[in-house]
Amino acid sequence: MNIFKANTKKETSEAAANAASTKLREAITINGHARFIVATGASQFDFLNTLTADTAIDWTKTTMFHLDEYIGISDSHPASFRKYLQERLVDIVQPATVHFLNGETDNPQSECDRLNEIISQHQIDVAFVGIGENGHLAFNDPPADFETEYPYIVVELDEACRLQQVGEGWFNGLDDVPTHAISMSICEIMKAKTIICTVPDERKAEAVQNCLQGEITPMHPASILQKHPDCTVYLDSGSASLI
Repeated sequence: MNIFKANTKKETSEAAANAASTKLREAITINGHARFIVATGASQFDFLNTLTADTAIDWTKTTMFHLDEYIGISDSHPASFRKYLQERLVDIVQPATVHFLNGETDNPQSECDRLNEIISQHQIDVAFVGIGENGHLAFNDPPADFETEYPYIVVELDEACRLQQVGEGWFNGLDDVPTHAISMSICEIMKAKTIICTVPDERKAEAVQNCLQGEITPMHPASILQKHPDCTVYLDSGSASLI
């Protein structure tokens, strides 16, 4: 795992997006196609703005996999990750193939099974992720399951995670935040050839310290990134303030 530090959120996000573009273009050159995973959330705004403005990427030769989604909200809800990705990436660059998670299903496990069959047939070239205020990776809240080999799993969201969603303005209050979600598992994220982790903002500083300098433990889920052979974590002055 490598650590990149810049002064501002914009600089950090632009550096991460430039690295992401390079990895996508390399995969397309070598394999004729690039498969990527993409995260959501307020921390990814600048990253996605820069990446989708990059005209050097042939998006018609890419496949997108969805990282996580709430169970029980529609794709028109302001907090829907499908809505987020549709508006901030898919509508702009139009990847050749998009695999969304449907959180509205009456059978979340069946939705996991559907996506598990699809993603298990592919090697992911690059994963774009972040780290939550509680150290979560995707929606794998502490204590995260480091053992399951299933690509997508149903998870319960802890209160710290749900409060973060309120703090970022996605919901009006804690009671409005779903208690469960479908998430890509830790093991599946770690299978990506490259991981680009963009983590700006001072509110993430404690999580960054715990996950990047502490022991590797399910209590700090993103600490597992320390074991990935090609992972770079992009920090700004705020998120890096405790390391």
